[in-house]
Amino acid sequence: MLQSVSREFRPSASWDRLRLRAELLRRVREFFAARGFLEVETPILSADTVLDRHLDPFWVDGGRGPAVSARLWLQTSPEFAMKRLLAAGAGPIYQIARVFRMGELGPLHIPEFTMVEWYRPGDGMSEGMQLTSDVCEALLGAGAAERISYRQAFERSVGIDPLTADDAALAAAAKTLGIDAPASLGARDRDGWLDLLLVERVQPHLGRERPTLVYDFPASQAALARVRRDCPPVAERFELYVAGIELANGYHELLDAAELRTRNARVNAQRLADGKEALPEQSRLLRAMDAGLPPMVGVALGFDRLVMLAAGLKSIAEVIAFPFDRA
Repeated sequence: MLQSVSREFRPSASWDRLRLRAELLRRVREFFAARGFLEVETPILSADTVLDRHLDPFWVDGGRGPAVSARLWLQTSPEFAMKRLLAAGAGPIYQIARVFRMGELGPLHIPEFTMVEWYRPGDGMSEGMQLTSDVCEALLGAGAAERISYRQAFERSVGIDPLTADDAALAAAAKTLGIDAPASLGARDRDGWLDLLLVERVQPHLGRERPTLVYDFPASQAALARVRRDCPPVAERFELYVAGIELANGYHELLDAAELRTRNARVNAQRLADGKEALPEQSRLLRAMDAGLPPMVGVALGFDRLVMLAAGLKSIAEVIAFPFDRA
């Protein structure tokens, strides 16, 4: 019993891995400082929270003061506060943030984790993807990232056009490929079928020879990205993959506050249909957008996954001092 207790207090990561983690943090700061980015810090607890169908935030009692919200949310991303800084005149900024997402636990997920998030005013999709490739190359030394559209990635690995195939065609493709769909996946949940095919058949092939940037997602998966009026429309969003693992997610950022209000209402309707609670639709971000955001690209990178890949490991618990089950 004493031996068991004595082991429980120790970190799960070795000292060599924790030193690698510290070295990569140093290199993150060097990378952005060399390019004129300002490191910022924003609140972990806020009256505002990102609205997403699939992200569930933790919350705490805000207390009883008249100026305090009944609930304060642990942030799933520092996005809202960082964009408020940008609306107030910040130039390029980045943050190394602790973020929190309820119900996420596995080899690549943990409820409390480290995110590197950055924004550079003036960037479009091409510049945003190039900077993301540069970050990856500087930290992992894996070479420049190749670029492939979401449509091309699906056509190569699944054999269908994900932007035009209907729900039935997506379900049929999953069945043909022998993918077992979860019982909760509805026949008309188009994005659910796309995500299933992405995870099971597309993603495992991405970033195997060198990092891969997948861009131009379905318009229904825009989140806070702009939608480009192609035929069919696409979200100006990209993701970085290394060794079959999603490492970063970037947006050519939405600037239209009215459009975000519409999306927020739609997301809450989806959450309620999924049996989840609605999240606050009003936020200081909307007021910042009303005042005016500069054109920009923003990117969020999972730092724990990056350290895991740099160490050649399979679980982020092996590069964190005290993962969730030891916190």
